[in-house]
Amino acid sequence: MKNRNFNGGVLTATALALVLAGCGGKEGKPAAGAMPAPEVAVVTVAPAPAELTQDLPGRLEAYRTAQVRARVDGIVEKRLFREGSDVKAGQTLYLIDPSTYRAAYAAARAAVSAAAQVRDRDKQLLQVQAVSQQDYETAVTSLRQAEAALAKASLDLGNTRVPAPIAGHIGRELVTVGALVGHGDATPMALIEQLDPIYANFVEAGADELRLQKAFASGQLQRAGAATVELVLEDGSVYPEKGKLLFTDKMVDPSTGSIAIRAAFPNPAHQLLPGMFATIRFPQALAERAIKAPQRAVLMNPQGSYVLVVKDDGTVAPRPVKLGPMAGPDFIVEEGLHEGDRVIVDGVQKVRPGMFVKIVSAQPEAGGVSGANQHADAAHGEDSTTRHHAQGE
Repeated sequence: MKNRNFNGGVLTATALALVLAGCGGKEGKPAAGAMPAPEVAVVTVAPAPAELTQDLPGRLEAYRTAQVRARVDGIVEKRLFREGSDVKAGQTLYLIDPSTYRAAYAAARAAVSAAAQVRDRDKQLLQVQAVSQQDYETAVTSLRQAEAALAKASLDLGNTRVPAPIAGHIGRELVTVGALVGHGDATPMALIEQLDPIYANFVEAGADELRLQKAFASGQLQRAGAATVELVLEDGSVYPEKGKLLFTDKMVDPSTGSIAIRAAFPNPAHQLLPGMFATIRFPQALAERAIKAPQRAVLMNPQGSYVLVVKDDGTVAPRPVKLGPMAGPDFIVEEGLHEGDRVIVDGVQKVRPGMFVKIVSAQPEAGGVSGANQHADAAHGEDSTTRHHAQGE
């Protein structure tokens, strides 16, 4: 009897273990001898004040652009700058053969001297009435014409030294030494661009601006006080210098339905170049109680956006969400999440709905959800993992 009861006890325990293992598999809990639960990092969402931002694509443009042009005809005698260097305003860039203009200047000076002598002579003769008043006035007019011709000759001679109209970065030369320039028109010789600061031009949909104005009027949102903006480069990194919002056009482009916006960014190292594509992130409004989700936590399917959450029993469940505007690198979640929900931010590729997971610490992102919540989630996840493993055993 004792042996029979003992054997029956063994059989009963074995059967119970099999039943528990089968149940654990259906509920997503790890069964004895199964693979360990995948590790995920989560953030616990909670309403908090948030600055709503908008990311808009744009192009960079030089702060100033000026063409270096020849103002007089002549042969280029010398280039005095290095291509691709920085130049100062007024710096001489080219020399045009000045010989013809020196001769013209000398002739004009001689003409002024002769005209001055005639005027002085006629002035003395007028006092003794040896010449008429009209003769004297003609001499005065001739002197003035000679002085004007001298001024032009002096200007032309000075223009044989071609200066930089602005300070900035000069590109390649557009004419070579020995070329004839300025013949009938002002010949472009080089291009100078001022790169510090640099403009960022972008556009906003007129419909978005209208919705924002309605939210302000209803009190749902408050206006953002700061006029500073950020620049997100093509590689995804954020430019370290903050920019300043210069203006928002008050006219909607009828062909595109968009509003032009311009910002300026410091560019002392010339890291930003004209024509580069960039994303401008600028503050639009302030929300008093907003729920945020990091971008890396948001997934897409044919039905729309969703996130993966860890339920109280330690299993994964999908949660459809309605996304609003951005708040830095995070999405504002308008519907679908509630305070206390644990959203998976790392490890989403390793899990599927119904799977039991182990929660670990997340790597915080700049501007993302509080790292304190992440560490609290990790501690809670370890307790949850221990508890569910005990139940599985």
